[in-house]
Amino acid sequence: MNDLLYIVVPCYNEEEVLPETSKRLKIKMATLVSAGKISSKSRVLFVDDGSKDKTWDIIEQLHKTDSVFSGLRLSRNRGHQNALLAGLLSAKEKADMTISMDADLQDDIDAVDEMVDKYLDGCEVVYGVRSKRDTDTFFKRTTAEGYYKVINAMGVEVVFNHADYRLLSRRALESLAEYGESNLFLRGIIPMLGYKSDVVTYERGERFAGESKYPLGKMLGLAVDGITSLSIKPLRFILAMGIFMLMLTMALFVAFLIRHFMGYTIFSWKIVTLFILFVGSLILMALGILGEYSGKTYLESKNRPRYFIRELLDTDEEK
Repeated sequence: MNDLLYIVVPCYNEEEVLPETSKRLKIKMATLVSAGKISSKSRVLFVDDGSKDKTWDIIEQLHKTDSVFSGLRLSRNRGHQNALLAGLLSAKEKADMTISMDADLQDDIDAVDEMVDKYLDGCEVVYGVRSKRDTDTFFKRTTAEGYYKVINAMGVEVVFNHADYRLLSRRALESLAEYGESNLFLRGIIPMLGYKSDVVTYERGERFAGESKYPLGKMLGLAVDGITSLSIKPLRFILAMGIFMLMLTMALFVAFLIRHFMGYTIFSWKIVTLFILFVGSLILMALGILGEYSGKTYLESKNRPRYFIRELLDTDEEK
């Protein structure tokens, strides 16, 4: 029976929340094993993304006291997406299914049951999707929902209100491993796999402890990475704006000529100044977009490793 589950949990400075997270995940794994839904060899894999606190010490202690917990330590901080990918690829050869989730307990652990049920029913990918955002502030809710709408409008297929809480089958994970780009945006890559998928809705809770690792600035950075990694619509936008500005310039030139031959004064210098500033702003924006794509291409051309594994704690590996 293909029922071996790995829950992959990226961690960065999570010493405050990790004891409670491990406690709840252990109970959940035991419940699923008792119900006969997953194998007793299933594991929780904590991935330490170069933490500066005692996160790795806690993971080591958890592994020593209970074989259900495994640990993966990266050589340095490589960012959430790379840490998550490192855990997923490490579990690829062992697990029949993997579930990724954050360490802060905002993702409802009870949704794991329904994810596993949908996998057993034949789904290769199961997305955890927030049912509502009542606990968010108006600013957080507006910016978060706007983030999904903008990124979809830019040509990147993402699941609305879905972050990185999802189940992947082994086949889906093997397909994901074929993507070799350095600039990772897993939320956009997973839907591209095309396998049978479904959705599990849940209410996202408050962070149990510690500070959010994804403030507004990082969310904007993630959005830019997603758009520039998976879509060329911004480049087409530059072309469209160039054509628009050319037509507008021609129309203004004709208007100048008509006013000149009719004996009227040419448009005010203020209007001309504003027009120049507008065009200058568009040029700078276009250069910025082109620079972003050029930078991405430059980094991809180097084909550098996405991460290095410093240490792996896994009961099966140690035998």
